[in-house]
Parts: sequence; structure tokens; C-alpha cells
Amino acid sequence: MSKANGKVEALPGVGATSAEKLKTAGFGELLSIAVASPQELVNACGMTDTTARKTIAAARQSMDLGFESGEELLERRKAVIKLTTGSKAFDEILAGGVETGCITEAFGAYGSCKSQLAHQLAVNVQLPQDKGGANGYAVFLDTESTFRPERIIQMAEQLGLDPNKVLKNIKVARCFNSDHQVFLAEKVEELIVKEKLPIKLIIVDSLTAHYRSEYVGRGQLADRQQKLNKHMHTLMKIASAYNIAVYVTNQVMSKPDMFFGDPTEAIGGNVVFHNSNFRVYLRRGKKGTRVAKLVDSPHLPEAEAVFKVTEIGVEDVE
Repeated sequence: MSKANGKVEALPGVGATSAEKLKTAGFGELLSIAVASPQELVNACGMTDTTARKTIAAARQSMDLGFESGEELLERRKAVIKLTTGSKAFDEILAGGVETGCITEAFGAYGSCKSQLAHQLAVNVQLPQDKGGANGYAVFLDTESTFRPERIIQMAEQLGLDPNKVLKNIKVARCFNSDHQVFLAEKVEELIVKEKLPIKLIIVDSLTAHYRSEYVGRGQLADRQQKLNKHMHTLMKIASAYNIAVYVTNQVMSKPDMFFGDPTEAIGGNVVFHNSNFRVYLRRGKKGTRVAKLVDSPHLPEAEAVFKVTEIGVEDVE
């Protein structure tokens, strides 16, 4: 089997028409095809299952996907960018900030500042790297009508940025149901590949709101979890392929059978837990402060940070 020359059109079974359909469906890069399932390609451009398998195999061979040494992985991790939250204490428990290439989940009760942090990150990602940004755009998938351009203007002015430019560099989409949410997440790759936008942050606020309201009762639980799992895999694939930070907020519920400790538990169960690289529990603190607790990470210990959210944005407690 011959290797592709870096273009989708060079893969076996992919002609000009199929290539255009694949790109429109978000498969514009060899990596996106290499990690796709045969059924995804069948649905995208109508090729047969056999052809889809050959196309995927050729993409994988061309990408030289397989094992790599720990040393090579360490070298690749040098490309990771850390986005500042606006609080040095908060950044510290994340070893520098919100990482690109993975999913960071923030969960907490109403008023714990999940959406405030989303707005702050959407501004901060536009800063230069030496100031805690990534010189990039943000995509804001809004499921609960939480995005406020007025808040972005406040935060941008505090950082000395042009508010109009900052707003222009945030692509906002209102998600009306879970299927629409999934569709818009998949469309992000099109913004990167076709429109060549330097997207470095994807925000989903909130991840589970539509799933929670549309799939009610134990009879629909399995279906909900399966679709939520696929959605998060889409986000992870984009994060990994394009070195993008994904920040998702999550709702919580109270466990009435828990008599000791904090009864607050995030929605989504193990599907969300296992697909999130970093999990941060946000809650109200004393005297108007907020507390961020890192509860899960691939390499960092549990830790807490106290910060505050004021008119100018997320900042440290003096």
C-alpha cells in the first residue's frame, strides 16, 4: 500500500468529490481520517465500508501512528501552552494554567464562577504566550445563554486589549439541544481547516445541560451516556490534533444519602470523569472569594487555591 503524500485526495478511494465531502464533514486532515471509524467516513461521503477501511489504513500508515518513546513524548509536550486563569494561585495548582491538547472540566454549584472563568479564558487566550495566552481565537459553545459580550469588554479593557478585536476573535454559537451541540463541536474543525482560524480554546458552557434535560430517567441513561461519550471524544480529538485547550463547565447534583463530607457530585458520571484530563471543583469561599480544588489530574496532586472574581475579572486575593 502506497503512502499518501500528506493530502486527503491522495488516499486510496478518495477522489475530488469525496475529498470535498470529507473536508466539509470535518475530515480535512490525514490525522482526522486516521483516527476516524469506518462508519464516520461512510456517513460523511457515502463510500463503502471496505473503501473506508482502506482509506483509514492508508492514512494511519502515512501518519506513522503507533508507539513512541517517553523521550519523544516529552519532546512533543514542549508544544503544550498554558493559559492563565488570571489568578497566580489558581494557575499554580494547574502547574501553570489550563493546558492545550486536553480537556479541563470545571464543576460546581450555581454562582461558583464556572462561566466567569470561561469568559476570562476567552479573553486570556488572545494574550501573547509570555503573558499567559496563546495568540489565538476562542470558540464559545453556549448551551445556557451565559455568554455576555459586555463582560468580555470589561475583562479586555482591564488587560489593555482592544475590546472590539477581542470580541471579533471569539466565535460564539448558541446550542439549542444536544444534537445541535454535537454538530457545532464537529464544525469547529472546519473553522480551523477551511477558514484557517488560529483557534486555541474551545469552551462548552455547559457540557451536560441539554443531556440532563433531554434524557430523563434510568431508561434513557445508557443512551445519554453513549452520546455524551462520543461528544467528549470529538472534543478530545480536536484538542489533541490541533493543540487546543478545551474548557467545559459541568452542573452538579446533591447526594442525599451522603451524611459526611461534601454531598456535591458532578453530572455525567464516569463518562465525563474519564474523558476529562483535569477536573476542578469550584465553590464559594469566605468573604466573597472562590475556591478551586484540583480533584483529578494525570500528574498533579490534589490542591486548592483561593481567588476572587471582581468587576475586572478573575484575580488573586490580596
